Formats: sequence, C-alpha cells, structure tokens
Amino acid sequence: MSEPRPSTEQDIPAITAIYAHYVRTHLATCEIDPPDEHEMARRRLDVVGRGLPHLVAEVDGEVAGYAYASPYRPRPAYRFTVEDSIYIHPAHAGKGLGRLLLSSLLTACEQAGCRQMIAVIGDSDNAASIGLHSALGFRQVGVLRSVGMKFGRWVDSVLMQRAIG
Repeated sequence: MSEPRPSTEQDIPAITAIYAHYVRTHLATCEIDPPDEHEMARRRLDVVGRGLPHLVAEVDGEVAGYAYASPYRPRPAYRFTVEDSIYIHPAHAGKGLGRLLLSSLLTACEQAGCRQMIAVIGDSDNAASIGLHSALGFRQVGVLRSVGMKFGRWVDSVLMQRAIG
C-alpha cells in the first residue's frame, strides 16, 4: 500500500467501478444509479478545479480506494468548509486504506486553507465510516433521521465535524 497520490484521468475507470459498487449495494451514498466514467471525470475536474484534493490509494499498482474534498455548501461564507468522501474497493476494505486516505485528505485540505471538514455519512448503522472518522478526531454533531429512501427503507445521515488548519 503506497501513500495516496493525486488522482489522474487514467484513474477514472477504477474510481467509477469502486463507486458503482457502493451505489448498487450500500447506503453509504444515496445515489441510486451509478454515474458513468464521463460523469465521474466531470466530478473529478470540478473538485481539482476548485483547488481541492482528489486522491487515490494503490495496492500493487492498482487503484484500491479514493477520497476527495468538495465544497460543503455553495454559498461564499462556507468557502473554508469542505465535505469529505471516501470509497474503498471491497477487496481492500478493513485494511487501513480509509485511514490513510482520510489522513492525507485532512493534510491536503489544511494546505489548501480549509478550516472545517464535515462528514455526511449515509446510514447511522455505518459503523466503519463512523469509527474511521471518530478515530481521526471527528465528533458527531447530529443525525438527520430518515432523510433518504434507498433499497426500500428510510436512511439517516450522520453528521460529523472536525476542525483543520
């Protein structure tokens, strides 16, 4: 497992496949239909075009996970607050990649001048993501109950926050 690096256009197929898995099988995202490579490339360019990090972690030369920071809200007063997103290939889950990616993301966001990071975690039963964020200094600041509908059930959003910078 190598240190995370900035993603490139060549990483888009792997990133798209990883995210599609979560869209189809998990409550971590409330997206219903997996976006195609063109859309994932557009999203990546939006992030990097704002000067925010979009990172990948590799295992044996293959993309095994990715993470990025995006604006928390579009209004100018929120410009120093970002929301993190982290997705790990299921074959590499539970091996420390999420911690490695989130740590690198926090550092890159601090260098970019960000002051707060918000985690919006799909499903209050997502113990892995809640535990990861807690271990890296995030604290739970709220739960939005039953705000999403996916797989025939209502889904909570857990809000966690950490100061950076």
